[in-house]
Amino acid sequence: MTDAADATPWVPDSRDLGDLESAAHECRGCELWEPATQVVFGSGGTSAAVVLVGEQPGDQEDRQGAPFVGPAGRVLDEALAEAGIDRSAAYLTNAVKHFRFTARGKRRIHQKPDVRHVTACHPWLGAELEAVGPRVVVALGATAARAVLGRTAKIGELRGQVLEEPDRPVVVTTHPSAVLRLRGRDGYDEAFAGLVADLRLAAPYA
Repeated sequence: MTDAADATPWVPDSRDLGDLESAAHECRGCELWEPATQVVFGSGGTSAAVVLVGEQPGDQEDRQGAPFVGPAGRVLDEALAEAGIDRSAAYLTNAVKHFRFTARGKRRIHQKPDVRHVTACHPWLGAELEAVGPRVVVALGATAARAVLGRTAKIGELRGQVLEEPDRPVVVTTHPSAVLRLRGRDGYDEAFAGLVADLRLAAPYA
């Protein structure tokens, strides 16, 4: 484990996304790089009007090296389509760039990142937002909201509105994985509709 407080020593001055992604593979700003398969940097439109920020890569994202390619990503794809946002034109990333997990036999169980992991990785998120220059940021879940807003965030209090933050407007909503957990159970349709409704708040900026 490194003694570095955050990723700052590894973040280049360049605001070219290709340069940032290349440099991120060398990051040792926290200990999560060691058990993870690889860093999972953001992807999508390099000058996207909409940036979506999740919590961290999941198992499939860690294996494939791209954000939102697992089951929760498919829920997000469906919600974006219903909300009228073109995923291919948006930029998708995570507050934390490495998968935090606990191994149980051959399975890798998701572990929520600590605040220190969010803090350590924040220089990467800041550099991405500066490079892309979006018109709106959508924070998917409480961890992402904390990273984007710089403060503790309660989803229930903040969703359903556009927050006029100093740098750019922010929309806070639930993470699609929370919706996915309800699939096949009561409450899924309502949860999915709520996610779509929140994403529609960002659609006019796209």
